[in-house]
Amino acid sequence: MNNGIELENIYSAASRLKNVALKTPLMLNQNLSEKFQANIYLKREDLQVVRSYKIRGAYNKMASLSPEELQNGVVCASAGNHAQGVAYACRKMGVKGIIFMPTTTPAQKIKQVKMFGKEWIEVRLTGDTYDDSFDAAQIYVKENAGVFVHPFDDIQVMEGQGTVGLEIFKDADFKIDYLLFAIGGGGLAAGVSTVFKNLSPKSKLIGVEPLGSPTMKVSIENKKVTPLEHIDKFVDGAAVKKAGTLTYEIVKDKLDDILLVPEGKVCTTILQLYNEEAIVAEPAGALSVAALDAIKDKIKGKNVVCIIGGGNNDITRTEEIKERSMLFEGLKHYFIIRFLQRSGAFKEFLEEVLGPTVDIVFFEYSKKTSRERGPALVGIELSKKEEFPELIKRMEKANVQFTYINDKPDLFEFLI
Repeated sequence: MNNGIELENIYSAASRLKNVALKTPLMLNQNLSEKFQANIYLKREDLQVVRSYKIRGAYNKMASLSPEELQNGVVCASAGNHAQGVAYACRKMGVKGIIFMPTTTPAQKIKQVKMFGKEWIEVRLTGDTYDDSFDAAQIYVKENAGVFVHPFDDIQVMEGQGTVGLEIFKDADFKIDYLLFAIGGGGLAAGVSTVFKNLSPKSKLIGVEPLGSPTMKVSIENKKVTPLEHIDKFVDGAAVKKAGTLTYEIVKDKLDDILLVPEGKVCTTILQLYNEEAIVAEPAGALSVAALDAIKDKIKGKNVVCIIGGGNNDITRTEEIKERSMLFEGLKHYFIIRFLQRSGAFKEFLEEVLGPTVDIVFFEYSKKTSRERGPALVGIELSKKEEFPELIKRMEKANVQFTYINDKPDLFEFLI
């Protein structure tokens, strides 16, 4: 049955991209292999010419258009990586482009888009999410000329992304037991799964989504494309409210599973990849590796490939990434503590409650008119998460009046 993507066309896309996209390496990772007692290979699309696989789909789509269609330029909407791919293709092909991006897009990605596109592109920041930018781009196309280059829900785009799968299959001189890749709108998943269902049908295909944006998983469970009302935008390269109509139809029967990974776990993985492997992965790029813990018992002794989809990480996000990681790992905790307003109260707290292995990393004190108590917002960092129950016991024993706010999302977001 024809699903819309032809393997033959993915081969054609690979030929078209020969002097445009890099053939990125498939690398055995020693540390991850030892950790999971498996052979873990990383497909390094973070080393791509625009630091993500998105150049493949964008260029393949644009190169498939006629000179007449390209005459009035192209339009796209993107949270970053697709925009860079379109921008690069515009400059390479000498085509004008209008690129709509959310106002929340990291500054580094906006700068990169302008660098890759030079004078051939114009960036317009619109709305808070990819979906807002998409809507603005659609209005622009209706009111003006130009061809819309969809970031995922387009056959030529999916076939371009499928070339990642072709390279993996050709470079692997071993049987691939598991292949893991991120899902946002589903373009990469559709292209890669088409390749593997044709060429390596016994390989387990595992899609990975952020816990705060389970778009494709919810759609498959509901047996129809289901828009999400609210999403966590942190994993910006994979945070979309609505999966593609075409990608859904292709992906729904090809994947063996879709795993959801908490954003905090993604942050921990980003830091580990950087500190241990010198790999700069963006949140969506780290999703596949972050999911390995969820299937660690299944992959022992197996050959596993994780696609590192992109490396466009903004250095200004480092503190947020560290914070989210420590909260997820149970190493950082926030309290509202009502200290007795008498001399020595704080010293007693430091000596009797915290002890030598616990650090205060945040302290904001507000002296009230009440003579008895003054509330303080206190952030505490532990050396290991197992110390937390003992800390709570010491606070209770010392009759410290406190409110724990890590587990109160609304209060936590307001204060922290």
